[in-house]
Amino acid sequence: MLKKRIIPCLDIKDGRTVKGVNFIGLRDAGDPAELAKKYVDEGADELVFLDISATLEKRKTLAEMVEKIATTINIPFTVGGGINSVEDASEVINAGADKVSVNSSAVKNPQLIIDLAAQFGSQCVVVAADTRDVNGTQKVFVNGGKVETDWETLDWVKKVETLGAGEILLTSMDGDGTKAGFKIDITKQVSESVNIPVIASGGAGKMEDFAEVFNKTKASGGLAASVFHFGEIPIPELKNYLKQQNIAIR
Repeated sequence: MLKKRIIPCLDIKDGRTVKGVNFIGLRDAGDPAELAKKYVDEGADELVFLDISATLEKRKTLAEMVEKIATTINIPFTVGGGINSVEDASEVINAGADKVSVNSSAVKNPQLIIDLAAQFGSQCVVVAADTRDVNGTQKVFVNGGKVETDWETLDWVKKVETLGAGEILLTSMDGDGTKAGFKIDITKQVSESVNIPVIASGGAGKMEDFAEVFNKTKASGGLAASVFHFGEIPIPELKNYLKQQNIAIR
């Protein structure tokens, strides 16, 4: 049984951490390097760093910032945003990232997953899937949640596993920033349909939401942003709470 992981997510735009609701309405949440250090001190198990405007603005992820953050932390660190090639991935891994996250680029060019796994190993390759309910069907969206694809979410996650992905970062766009709880149905379906770890993302609002997603699905990690950034759920308290619920955490 994999121990569950608590993972803060740093959404970066123009060098600052930001957070919105349903992928829009962004507000400033602080300096990424300072937040990263704070989360290590609080006992976070991993960090995810997403340059949310990189794909849209056709920019590479900010390697200098990755380097700055990597020097201050000692926990696994995933970086995504604008990684369109093995060269882009090499840049952030050389800067200190442990894993790379691909989303839009993987949907447009699934061969990228194969190439990344061949170059760095599957354990370094995270495929982020942004999912939303469209007339009763969960569909994959790209370009920061702005463009619907032809992929049904369950078909896509099964496909990326066969291509060499080592982990799925599943974000429910319907839940994102709402604090109404993780979307249990799709998280359960995805985590039961693949044999690689699935991180649940989108909707965490209280400690009970983490207990629910760990108890009702096979998700191995719970990712959140604003509730951590704005001090609504302190990570040490969350971990104590989960231990009291007999949930095995790191």
